[in-house]
Amino acid sequence: MGAIRFDNVGRIYGTKQDGFEALKGVNLDIADREFMAVVGPSGCGKTTCLRFVAGFDQPTSGIVSVDGVQVTKPGPDRAVVFQQFALMPWKTVCENIELGLRNKGVPKAERIKKVNDILALMSLTSYADAFPHQLSGGMQQRVSIARAYVLDPEVLLMDEPFGALDAQTRVVMQEELVRLARRNPRTVMFITHAVEEAVYLADRVAIMARQPGRVKEIIDIRSVREAERWDDHEKIEDVMDLESFVHLRTQIWRSLRQEKAMEIA
Repeated sequence: MGAIRFDNVGRIYGTKQDGFEALKGVNLDIADREFMAVVGPSGCGKTTCLRFVAGFDQPTSGIVSVDGVQVTKPGPDRAVVFQQFALMPWKTVCENIELGLRNKGVPKAERIKKVNDILALMSLTSYADAFPHQLSGGMQQRVSIARAYVLDPEVLLMDEPFGALDAQTRVVMQEELVRLARRNPRTVMFITHAVEEAVYLADRVAIMARQPGRVKEIIDIRSVREAERWDDHEKIEDVMDLESFVHLRTQIWRSLRQEKAMEIA
């Protein structure tokens, strides 16, 4: 349904003779309904890779595909959540969430049902008639995620969606995303600078190197996922103190520190 593949993908800005090679030989497979986090130093091309999958940009070489079909433009099978909430300030929560469905020509009765369902799923029902300026940053980002999910995309692309939130709100939103992913799984490509966030959320973590950007290593995080305890889709035990969580977080940090050390040298 939502498998993503990068096949020897490269990106050069400018001419091939004297341009800047941002990405080279990126190979990455994200399975259907897998949650893949991508980490790496600033400038390594994480967001550029996400833009390829979204269809906002095209690689200079190689192929990016979803379900075996080359991506050449945006499509309804892929939804994007950005760091900035990008809500329409003159529209209510309900109207913001409904906007994509309206643009797709979904009939009114079906729109109402879908919006009501996602409002309930995201615990937003009581805020349906509120405007963005009346909501906290965390609540606005929750609306942004709901707006993406209501389109029922095969692929959810998230570009540092919690980067603008304070630390406490960020943790709450991470827990919300894990709960949502369990109830309504999608293929997720999640860009982040936060190693702890990547280990907490993902099934696997792709570590990117820079100059030019490429996938350096992929770390399997499923041991952390399997150690979580849930009751009716609600988490009842934190995993951040688990030995496996600490070990994997340290492993990824060491890999990223090597990249930083090479950059300084």
